[in-house]
Amino acid sequence: MNILSNLDFLSVGITVAAIGILGFVVFFQNRRSITNQSFLLFAILTIFYGLINYLSYQVKSADLALWLTRVVIFYAVWHAFSFFQLFYVFPQKQIIFPKYYKLVLIPWVMFVALINLTPFVFPSLAKFSPAEHIVVTSQGPGLILFGLTTLGLIISSFIYLIKKFSHAQGLNKTQFKLILSGALLTFSCIVIFNLILPAGFNYVKFIPFAAVWFFPFVALTFYAIIKFHFLNVKVIATEILTLTLAIASLFDVITSSDGLTMALRASVFLLILIFGILLTKSVLNEVRQREQLEILDKQLEDANEKLKALDKARAEFITIASHQLRTPPATIKWFLSSVLAGDYGKVEGELKPILEKTNRTNNSLISLIDDMLNVSRIERGKMEFLFEPCDLLELAKITFEQLEPIAKDKGLKLIFLEPVLKPPVLMADKEKIRQVMNNLIDNALKYTKAGSVTVAITATSKEIRFWVTDTGKGIGPEDQKAIFEKYKRGKESIKQSAGLGLGLYVAKVIIDQHKGKIWAESSGEGKGSSFIFTVPIHNDLQKTTLLDLTQNQS
Repeated sequence: MNILSNLDFLSVGITVAAIGILGFVVFFQNRRSITNQSFLLFAILTIFYGLINYLSYQVKSADLALWLTRVVIFYAVWHAFSFFQLFYVFPQKQIIFPKYYKLVLIPWVMFVALINLTPFVFPSLAKFSPAEHIVVTSQGPGLILFGLTTLGLIISSFIYLIKKFSHAQGLNKTQFKLILSGALLTFSCIVIFNLILPAGFNYVKFIPFAAVWFFPFVALTFYAIIKFHFLNVKVIATEILTLTLAIASLFDVITSSDGLTMALRASVFLLILIFGILLTKSVLNEVRQREQLEILDKQLEDANEKLKALDKARAEFITIASHQLRTPPATIKWFLSSVLAGDYGKVEGELKPILEKTNRTNNSLISLIDDMLNVSRIERGKMEFLFEPCDLLELAKITFEQLEPIAKDKGLKLIFLEPVLKPPVLMADKEKIRQVMNNLIDNALKYTKAGSVTVAITATSKEIRFWVTDTGKGIGPEDQKAIFEKYKRGKESIKQSAGLGLGLYVAKVIIDQHKGKIWAESSGEGKGSSFIFTVPIHNDLQKTTLLDLTQNQS
């Protein structure tokens, strides 16, 4: 088969491939956009129009040629309508069509399109030459109706486009200019070669090339998309690859030696187009997901910065509020201690246990405020540790004695197991270690309704171990890892005792700074629990240190 004699076929194939790929890619960008939907409709109708127009000049049967010619102008009407709708809605994503559009325009286009399939427009063939690819029809009265309708739609399209172009600004104006230039070139060629020459001069040689005239519009629209980065480079590269493969397969088709080979190669051409469109859709989805992830990542980064600022403001507020809140209970503690010591006279009868209970409650409040202050210091990255030689056994005994009245009030047995060997002195912050011991014993007393709480301290050659074991509610497996986190408490703990979930968090930070470890053990809910911490004897801690906790926190 001679390549030059099949330039019309090659042109149709290239145009179909180009506009098909572009139409579907634009549609896949935003399926809900009325502009994207209208562009796809225009692309599909252009494909049908170009293919059927080409076939109408290739058939050997006069009846089939006449029928195909009628189908061509049937699609020509819809094609003109799709062009009109594209620029009626462009560049909006959503639009409400007026009543005349739905009740008058669309029914009229449908009527004219159907009329074109009847002899009212093309009654018969005036000249038919399959060898020369000449098909000339006789003209019926309906041709005027067809011409007025299509020209009216096209002219109206340009009016809308020019009006929008005149009101556009900046980048949008350049975009409109490119698309308007492409549309003017395309329809100028169509009017000249497919209307004026055939109708006025009976010259039909250019009619098989109808699809080529749409190439300027496709090319300039594609350029506008590339120039203004409406598509990612990967998508553009995929489009170009698909189009290149499609053109290569078309050359195979037109150089086929027989009909079977041509049919097989034409099938390959169609498969390349289909898979190319699907591949482009896949790449487009990947690019869109990546862009969305980048946007979400940026939003997350901004939100994180705002959270940091809020967290800092919260920490400062807690510091100020805690300092202010600590003064009243500290004053109350001083007065209660004086009253209980008899400085204001002997306390007798039922008054003494009431005052003792009030004192313990007040001490709990002070402990809670201290936890808040410590957390605030931790969050700001600074916490003072006064490291000095410390006897942990003595601290444990003092803490035990201070909490015995609470155990007595609850009817619990508080047991202290003396170590066989006295633990050695080590470097530690006495007040903070005592705070940890107090927290662990106090928690055990809070969450034990009946039974006992056992406190013990032992030593090895490397470390000192302190633990508190109770017969209380126990800890579920899911809670054992979380209870040392800030503001985390077990599910049942919230019901049994008031608190903010700060004590164990502060305890962990304190033990970490002593280069020790703290953890909890429990066989399950209702089976009691043990809280243990260890501190190395040779911890190399320096006396009186201001630690920067930001270097030790993840």
